[in-house]
Amino acid sequence: MGACLGACSLLSCASCLCGSAPCILCSCCPSTRNSTVSRLLFTGFLFLGVLVSIIMLSPGVESQLYKLPWVCEDRAQQPVVLQGPLDCGSLLGFRAVYRMCFATAAFFFLFMMLMICVRSSRDPRAAIQNGFWFFKFLILVGITVGAFYIPDGSFPKIWFYFGVVGSFLFILIQLILFIDFAHSWNQRWLCKAEECDSPVWYAGLFFFTFLFYLLSIAAVALMFVYYTESGACHEGKVFIGLNLTFCVCVSIIAVLPKVQSAQPNSGLLQASVVTLYTMFVTWSALSNVPDQKCNPHLPTKNGTGQVNLEDYSTVWWDAPSIVGLVIFILCTFFISLRSSDHRQVNSLMQTEECPAEMVQQQQVAVGDGRTYDNEQDGVTYSYSFFHFCLVLASLHVMMTLTNWYSPGETRKMISTWTSVWVKICASWAGLFLYLWTLVAPLLLPNRDFS
Repeated sequence: MGACLGACSLLSCASCLCGSAPCILCSCCPSTRNSTVSRLLFTGFLFLGVLVSIIMLSPGVESQLYKLPWVCEDRAQQPVVLQGPLDCGSLLGFRAVYRMCFATAAFFFLFMMLMICVRSSRDPRAAIQNGFWFFKFLILVGITVGAFYIPDGSFPKIWFYFGVVGSFLFILIQLILFIDFAHSWNQRWLCKAEECDSPVWYAGLFFFTFLFYLLSIAAVALMFVYYTESGACHEGKVFIGLNLTFCVCVSIIAVLPKVQSAQPNSGLLQASVVTLYTMFVTWSALSNVPDQKCNPHLPTKNGTGQVNLEDYSTVWWDAPSIVGLVIFILCTFFISLRSSDHRQVNSLMQTEECPAEMVQQQQVAVGDGRTYDNEQDGVTYSYSFFHFCLVLASLHVMMTLTNWYSPGETRKMISTWTSVWVKICASWAGLFLYLWTLVAPLLLPNRDFS
């Protein structure tokens, strides 16, 4: 009898895995919208790939992967003699991460192409988006297995540049999400202050604005101390100085009377968030400078000018990588869980606000204790663009986990100026994007930017 009940339970779970998204989480999230659950499950697939990549960077797993043909061998199947401070095991870990992230990027790219122009859940492809999760998992596993048998050759070098471009775009998406979050935060606390007629909300806004600027100033000071030297590191000094100047400029512009009249919700809170994020990107860029005098993350040289291998150990997890991974996780959850309060951001991110009839339907669903399909009349987010964001997220986390090391320029798995310039240019593009949000209502007065 117990065996029969167990078999029935397994069959129920199997049917749920082959069904829609709400069926899987019906017992945990009975009132969750179908669109939200689907995005969370796809994000779970991405995080599963990230977890596998992290495991593959651990020394114990690296030692088990030597059986694969591309480990420490060239095309002539001869052992590779490394000329840098990284051992073969570390090189293996980097190769494994590249292949795992290639698999997740290919998986989401496949769905990005498949879901182009899906308008509502009545489209047959919507059933694929919101269901058949067991088969999706099998597809991801199959792509992953195949990726580990890609010949080494020029694959790492080519995929590195794919990662650079994708990570550049994802950094901009992160900044857009931070700006939108700061705008919503500022607007809601100001509304609370007006409704409650209490200065506590104003004090809270002032406190966090002051805190973010204080952290930014501390970051600038620490970068000058640890990433520059007197008479050297001129590039780092220029990068820090320029970004500090740009942040001061956008902060001043954010509180100009004309900008305030055109953008009543603009203020120093948003500017402080942008400033702090810009300082983080600058810090991350300086941690990739391939000059041992200007980068404390690189091994030091001994008296002969050579790398001191005895004092150096391969470290994939430095402070910028850990902070970057945390920001990546938060932004990915942000993409999956909510739409923006601002129409312009929703238009840019291809999402929509929940209409009033959907809210009423949600309230009925909560009362009935069931899930519901909220996309019969139209999708609440672009399926294709969502998967495109996950493709960029896969590339960005690949670069983050490998510290932006370039495998093609040298056998030394160290950072290059390519990584530095990509991050610095991303910070400049982000600052320009924020500046545009401030001045666009003044330059285009006939358009609605509310």
